[in-house]
Amino acid sequence: MPNIKSAIKRVSVNEKKNLENRMIKSKISTFIKNFKQAVKEEKFDEAKVLLNEVFSLLDTAAKDNVIHKNKANSKKAALSKLLEKK
Repeated sequence: MPNIKSAIKRVSVNEKKNLENRMIKSKISTFIKNFKQAVKEEKFDEAKVLLNEVFSLLDTAAKDNVIHKNKANSKKAALSKLLEKK
């Protein structure tokens, strides 16, 4: 346990940011899961709407440094490819 005031604050801030980042990553995973399910069930109109939402979430997460920008672009390319195959 830190003794210095700035170290105590840093631990607190890191815990809050970690929680926020986990929530964002979880939301992205949920939307990706829903998108893949829609593609699997051949609901392509719903899948396109979900794809736009996933893109938005990935771009925001990359902008806020929750995930790396290359990872976001890689996920976007893979999901687009998945939709185009069907």
